[in-house]
Amino acid sequence: METVLLLITSILSIAIIALTLFQGKESGLGNAWGGSMGSFQTRRGLEKWMLRITAVLVFVFFVVSILNLIS
Repeated sequence: METVLLLITSILSIAIIALTLFQGKESGLGNAWGGSMGSFQTRRGLEKWMLRITAVLVFVFFVVSILNLIS
């Protein structure tokens, strides 16, 4: 059971990293210190779905990690 949970955790972590990297097209680390003065835009279409999928995967990752800790 532990091996399965570790495998699921690894797959989820890779998916979360990939989705996170695909989301930031113009909002890189340089913008954290004022690198861009662009206006605020809402997420639409694919960006919105990627954000939702990422949030769900993070929640599932959290639950699987807790289950791995308990078992």
